[in-house]
Amino acid sequence: MLFNMFSTFFKVGAFTIGGGYAMIPIIQREIVDKKKWIEEEEFLDAIAISQGSPGPVAVNLSILVGYKLKGLKGALTCCLGTILPSFLIILLIATVFSQFRNNPIIEKVFLGIRPAVVALIASAVYQLTKRSKLGYNKLLISLVSMAAIVFFGISPIYLILIGGIGSILYFKGKRDREV
Repeated sequence: MLFNMFSTFFKVGAFTIGGGYAMIPIIQREIVDKKKWIEEEEFLDAIAISQGSPGPVAVNLSILVGYKLKGLKGALTCCLGTILPSFLIILLIATVFSQFRNNPIIEKVFLGIRPAVVALIASAVYQLTKRSKLGYNKLLISLVSMAAIVFFGISPIYLILIGGIGSILYFKGKRDREV
């Protein structure tokens, strides 16, 4: 099982360009849809925890999944599987890239990769939005938050703090009304 976990996350890490958010739909397809290691609801919760934790989302997500499946050994195995391909690729690029840095073909390759990365991230956002069953209120909050960041330059940290405080107050008031 540990080797299967390692190879799954190694494959995700090796064939996903664009970082954590671009990896999310691929991780979801592998661990939720194909291997059925966790349920979709657990996956959405794991993404939320991964985003709120320091470090790359895909690494945090792999650690959570590995820990759920096999404890500390699983967490270390999945983490290593996720980061090892990037480490090896960066090591290779660092040793070779300086020779080809000004090559126009290499520059065009990197320019061509950018739209694919944007598409992968957009796909992840779409899939997560579709599967998270957002109501109109939550969708409105998301759009207002995005507008505050993009158009008014408000730091996401402030919005996270406001959201956290707002949630605490909302659920505390809801609980008090039920009692």
